[in-house]
Amino acid sequence: MNELNSPALLAQIDRLTEDGQLRRLSGAFSRFIGSVGGGSPELQLISLLLSELEGRGHSCLELGVLVADPAGLMGWSGEDWKLLRDSVEHWPKHVAGWRRLLAAAEPVWMVGDLDFEQPLVLDGERLYLRRYWHDETLVARQVLSRTLLRREPDLEQVRHWLDRLFEHSPRGGVDWQKIACAIAMSGNMAIITGGPGTGKTYTVARLLALLFANAGREAGQLRVALAAPTGKAAARLKQSIDQALDDLAGKVGSALPLRELASRMGSARTLHSLLGARPDTRAFHHNAGNPLDVDVLIVDEASMVHLEMMASLLDALPSHAMLILLGDKDQLASVEAGAVLGDLCHEAQAGHYDAATVAFVEASTGQLIPPEFQGKGGALAQQTVMLRESRRFGGAIGALALAVNQGQVAAAQDVLRNNSDGKVLWIEPAQQTQVLQLALAGRAGVEGGYRTYLQMIQAGPGTLEHARWVHDILVSFESFRILCAVRDGEWGVSGLNEAIEHKLETAGLMRKRGEWYIGRPVMVTRNDYGTGVFNGDIGLTLADPARPGSLRVYFSEGEQVRSVLATRLRNVETAFAMTVHKSQGSEFRHTVLVLPRDGGAMIARELIYTGITRAREWFTLVSPTPQVLLDAISQRTQRASGLRELLGK
Repeated sequence: MNELNSPALLAQIDRLTEDGQLRRLSGAFSRFIGSVGGGSPELQLISLLLSELEGRGHSCLELGVLVADPAGLMGWSGEDWKLLRDSVEHWPKHVAGWRRLLAAAEPVWMVGDLDFEQPLVLDGERLYLRRYWHDETLVARQVLSRTLLRREPDLEQVRHWLDRLFEHSPRGGVDWQKIACAIAMSGNMAIITGGPGTGKTYTVARLLALLFANAGREAGQLRVALAAPTGKAAARLKQSIDQALDDLAGKVGSALPLRELASRMGSARTLHSLLGARPDTRAFHHNAGNPLDVDVLIVDEASMVHLEMMASLLDALPSHAMLILLGDKDQLASVEAGAVLGDLCHEAQAGHYDAATVAFVEASTGQLIPPEFQGKGGALAQQTVMLRESRRFGGAIGALALAVNQGQVAAAQDVLRNNSDGKVLWIEPAQQTQVLQLALAGRAGVEGGYRTYLQMIQAGPGTLEHARWVHDILVSFESFRILCAVRDGEWGVSGLNEAIEHKLETAGLMRKRGEWYIGRPVMVTRNDYGTGVFNGDIGLTLADPARPGSLRVYFSEGEQVRSVLATRLRNVETAFAMTVHKSQGSEFRHTVLVLPRDGGAMIARELIYTGITRAREWFTLVSPTPQVLLDAISQRTQRASGLRELLGK
């Protein structure tokens, strides 16, 4: 160990930590690696970078990127990187040099050598924390085994039912929803991706009907589970599928008892609940040794599923079960490490359907996959379908989302400045007071904001039953939301929540007395199995009708509401403003997206696209400096991962 350089390195780590550019966890991990087997300063520094990248969503550190652009890798200034780099003496300039250094380090396991459970894993030119290497290889292995296992359904029966379930073909003649159902029937895993309004849950409801019909007399024994990463997304999935199946029941009549079969599915659950999360451990109740008792598992909002959760889910799924993943591949990836859906759907746009898939689709649906989507794709490509027509997103919001998603800066600006339907508004350069006015009362033509639900609280239930009154208040609150790109500062979640509280109180719409007060919206930040609330759930604080002076937090569950005493909720935060990440799985009638004054690598087109697509009818963009938006549209988030390579892409 180079004793002369270690103090210099630790001093630079401490400086960057105090400046807020490093997590304290990363510094602690670097020191730990330095204490294991006499780790060198070079090993300590690369361990620091690896830990920091994990915190930013990467599952590994790619040595080639480290050699080519170390400062860009971390988004640091050249001076910050130079001070760190100069604190170690022997910095390899080539990938081969790094491989030699890591091969000689005791805390590193080189894949293929004897494994002594070292904390770091070097697989080719990628350095991993062991846990993420294990998760990534497990996901790849499970996905490949599922996509290679083929089913042989009765093509005549599949064609008969698909023709009944899909009566009308879309414009252009190619019914990708119908194709998705057929392809799902041909294997043990299917991925259905598409933007908002492309009909993912509409499609999967018809797939369920097809599965029930295909099961014949055993349809009642088919064990179907519905799940999503958050409670809100799970509730929306169940509500959408129930409504779609109810509509279908009227069309198919007595030929298939859909309402009865749908009633046996049970509620949709969070993934944590489905797998049986346990306090004080990362391990779940269900795993390979105790698999889930399901035949079909449908997971919505799959873009939010991080690497570790996907590994746990696949590990616990019995080999015979069919897995259906639904999600928008272009949305933000999970907050935690990994971009699993993005990796799995990397080539979904191109299709790459081979001759066997093309023939199967034509025989089972009567649909011909266009030549531009044919090719020699891998096994996963044959089980992936991208829905390409949005039935909900037209007009300015749809045009803006498309322009942002395709990185078209000029087109996005044109929509923001010249849209004729009034659905989109760009406020720039903005002041925080303009955000506060939106929070209070909305904007011209889209009045409301948070004033509406607070006035409903002040008016009281009147002749309404208490549960109905609460439900209506929750619906009103959920019609409007302010989304932020960052957490801290004047333009972030923390700063805006505090300012909005003050604005609403000054307007006489609420009275803040301490942490808890009537009208306070809260977001749950940690799963709590004792109270039955989960990370991402949003509730409203109201007076407890049975206990004067007490407050309860009410959560929506479809048409029903449930409540928890406010004093029992420990892990919550005020939610007038929330991050774009936390908004995934939700949609609001009017969405306001607030950008910060300064951008950075974390603000890219996926974040802007996700914010836009949370808007159902109106979208307002607020930016103190327009350049932040333009820079964000120009850059795409790239998360380091070895999953695509492991899948053979």
